[in-house]
Amino acid sequence: MNMLYFVLALLVGLAGGFFAGQARGQQQRAATDDQLQREARAEAERIRAQADAEARQLREQADQRLQDAARRLQEADDRERQSQLQLEAGREQLQTQRAQAEAERARALQDATRERETLSADRQETRRERDELKREIERLNRRAEQLDARGDKLDALEERLEGQLRALAEQEADLTERARQADLKLYEVAGLTPEAARAQILGQLDAELEEEKAIRVRAMTERATSEARRTARNVIAQAIQRSASETSASMSVSVVPIPNDAMKGRLIGREGRNIRAFEALTGVDLIIDDTPEAVILSSFNPVRREVARHVLDALVADGRIHPTRIEEMVHKAQDEMKTFIHTQGEEAAIEAGVVGLKPGLVQLLGRMYFRTSYGQNVLKHSVQVAHLTGIMAGELGLDAPLARRAGLMHDVGKSIDREIEGTHVEIGINLARRFGEPPEVIDAIAHHHDPENGETLYSVLVAAADAISAARPGARREELEAYVRRLEQLEQIAVAFPGVQQAYAIQAGREVRVIVQPEKVTDAQATLLAREIAGRVEQDMEYPGQVQVTVVRESRAVEVAR
Repeated sequence: MNMLYFVLALLVGLAGGFFAGQARGQQQRAATDDQLQREARAEAERIRAQADAEARQLREQADQRLQDAARRLQEADDRERQSQLQLEAGREQLQTQRAQAEAERARALQDATRERETLSADRQETRRERDELKREIERLNRRAEQLDARGDKLDALEERLEGQLRALAEQEADLTERARQADLKLYEVAGLTPEAARAQILGQLDAELEEEKAIRVRAMTERATSEARRTARNVIAQAIQRSASETSASMSVSVVPIPNDAMKGRLIGREGRNIRAFEALTGVDLIIDDTPEAVILSSFNPVRREVARHVLDALVADGRIHPTRIEEMVHKAQDEMKTFIHTQGEEAAIEAGVVGLKPGLVQLLGRMYFRTSYGQNVLKHSVQVAHLTGIMAGELGLDAPLARRAGLMHDVGKSIDREIEGTHVEIGINLARRFGEPPEVIDAIAHHHDPENGETLYSVLVAAADAISAARPGARREELEAYVRRLEQLEQIAVAFPGVQQAYAIQAGREVRVIVQPEKVTDAQATLLAREIAGRVEQDMEYPGQVQVTVVRESRAVEVAR
C-alpha cells in the first residue's frame, strides 16, 4: 500500500510539473508576442511619421513652385493673350499634378491608418502586418521617387516659363517704343506739343464732367426731394395740426406810463439825485423827455429793464421817491424777479412735458421769457418747438420725451448771450454740458441751424420744428430798415454770380427768384447755380425762417412777319 501511495504521489507530481511547465511556456510565448506587437507598432509609427514628413516637405516645395509659377502666369496674362493660353495650360497641368500628389498622399495616409487599425484589431497577425508594412514602405519610397521626378519636371517648366516671361518683357518694351514713336508722329501731324495736347484734352474732359456732374446732381436732388416729401409731408402736417399757439408774442415793455408830468420832476429829484440812484441801482437808463405822461426805460438787458419797470411802477404808486426808498424797492424787485423767472421756467417745462431739469437750468429757461428774436418770445417759441419735436418723434417711433427736452433746450444759450461772449449755439452747448444733459440734447443744440451735420435724428427734428415755429404768419417781425436791407442783400448776392441777368426778392424775403441768360447757363448748370446761391445766402446773411432760391431759365425766339 505504501508503494501504491508512493507511485500515485509520484504521478501526481509529474503531472503537476508538466502542467506548470506548460503554463510557464504559454506565459513566455504570450510575453514574446506582446513584445513583438509593441515593436511592430513602434516601427509602423516611425515609418508612417517619416513618410508623412517626406510627403509634407515635397508638398510644400510643390506649393511654393506653384505659387511662383502662378504669379508669373498672371503677369504674362496682362501682356499677351497667346502666351496666356500656354501659361494657363501649364498652370492647369501643375494644379493637376498637385492634386494627384495630394490624392496619393491622402491615399497613403488612409492606407497607413487602415493598416494601423488592422494591427490594433487583430494582434494574432503580427507577422503578416509586419510584411504589409514593409511593402507599404517600399511603395512610399517608390512614390517619393515619383514625386522627385515630378519636382524635376516642375523645375523644367519653371525655367521654360521664365524664358517666356523674358520674351514677353522684350515684346512689351518693343510695343512701348512703337507707341512712343506713334505719339511723336501724332504730335508732329497735329502741330501741338505734348503739354498743349494734354491741356486741350483735359479741358474737354473738364467740360464734359462738369455737365455730367450737374445732370447727376439735379437727378439725385429731384429723387431725394421726391422721396423725402412723401415721408415728411404727413409727419409735419400732423405736427402742425396738433399744435396751436399765439401768432404773436408779447415783448418786454420799455415805456412806463405815469399819472401826470409833475411826476417827472419827482423822478429826477433834487439836483438829479433820484434819477442817478435809480440808474446806478438798476443799470437801466431812465429817459425823461417831452413824451406826455410817460417815461422810457432803455437797456440792452431785458431782465434789468423788467426789474426797473417794476421798481418804477411801485415808486409811482407809493409816491415816496428818494434814494433810500429806491434802493429798498430795487432789492425787493430783484428778489421777486428771481422767483418770477424760476416760476416761468417751471411752467414752461411743465407745459412742454419735460421733467428732471436741474434748478439752474430752470432758472435759465425762465430768463428766456424776457428774450425776443425778431419780435417772437423765445421761451414761448422753445415750448412750441418742444411740442412739435415730440409729436414728430412719436410719429417716427423715436423717444418723444427726449425729443421734447431737446426742443425745449435748443435756444437756451439765448438766455445769457447778451452777458457773455459767443453765439447762442456755443453758449447753449457749454450750458448743456455743465448741467449734464444727454448727448442727443447737446447735438440738437449744436446743429439745430445745420441739421445736415448733426449726429442724431433729434437735431433734424428740432431744426424742422424751429423752422415751423418761426415761419408761421405773424410769428416774427423785424424793423423796416432791416427788412429792406435784407431784401437788397438777397438780390445783390444772386446778381453777383456769372450768367445771372436779374434777381428779385419776393414773398417778404422768403424767396429769391433768379433770371439767368439761357445762352450762358444750361439747364444742368441752373441746378448747381441754385445750390451755390443758397450756400452763399446761408454763409453771408442772417434771416428768420428759410429762403428759397428759384433759378429760371427761359429761351425765346421772336420773328416779325412783314
